Amino acid sequence: MVKKIFANIYIYLILFLMYLPILLLVVFSFTESANIGVWTGFSFDLFPRLFQSHEIMVALGNTIIIALISSIVSVLLGTLGAIGTFYSKKRSKRAIEAVTQIPVVNAEIVMALSLTVLFVFLGTYIFRTSIFSFFTLLIGHVCLSLPFVYLSVKPKLQQMDPNLYEAAMDLGCTPRIALFKAVIPQIIPGVISGFLLSMTLSLDDFIVSAFLRGPGLLSGDKSIETLSTLVQAKIKKGPIPPELRALTTILFLLILTAIIVITIYRNHFARNSGIKRKLRRMKNGVR
Repeated sequence: MVKKIFANIYIYLILFLMYLPILLLVVFSFTESANIGVWTGFSFDLFPRLFQSHEIMVALGNTIIIALISSIVSVLLGTLGAIGTFYSKKRSKRAIEAVTQIPVVNAEIVMALSLTVLFVFLGTYIFRTSIFSFFTLLIGHVCLSLPFVYLSVKPKLQQMDPNLYEAAMDLGCTPRIALFKAVIPQIIPGVISGFLLSMTLSLDDFIVSAFLRGPGLLSGDKSIETLSTLVQAKIKKGPIPPELRALTTILFLLILTAIIVITIYRNHFARNSGIKRKLRRMKNGVR
């Protein structure tokens, strides 16, 4: 009993320490103070000021565009790669899976530096000009997210009947129809998980963005500014703009709402599935 009490206290203490910084940002997003810790009165003024800040809106727009496009590309390549690997021969499968593990365990700074060297080499000796742009940044984010999409889809393929694709072919489906009608529906949860994970990695990234960005997107001729690079630039000059606290609160509430909705949907789906299974058993028992 005592061990259980101490275990619960330890868990709640860790959770409290994890979420305390976020809670502080949320609380101080409702005051106009430039520094966290100084309360100048309750106010909603930071939220309209957030949307009036051209600099923050540009960084937010760039971040969302890059995250969406890189996640879509990563999901397409990662899902097709996982399916192709799943139906490959054992020797090829082992080699591909071993190569896929390298970017996951490798330090992000190594990936960023290696891609930077590659793009500098291509720009210097082949294109004869700097090629750093939105596309180099996109390639970096795809390289960062792609292995995680593969690892999200792979377990769903392993849970699936490996003969399902061939059975669909035997019933008259073309390879493409068999893929979309028989295989893809079975791995949709893994695809969605991979997409959400890619979005998180892209929105969170700083190192790859700092090394591989160039002019483009909403920044025009200037170097692409994302939320992470904007915050880093502001920290160098002084305190972080208080409007970013309001942005943090909005993002936190959106993510919290999405988690609650997904949890409710999963519980509802699991409950309905359980009821359907019981009804089937009852019908089989009657028969």
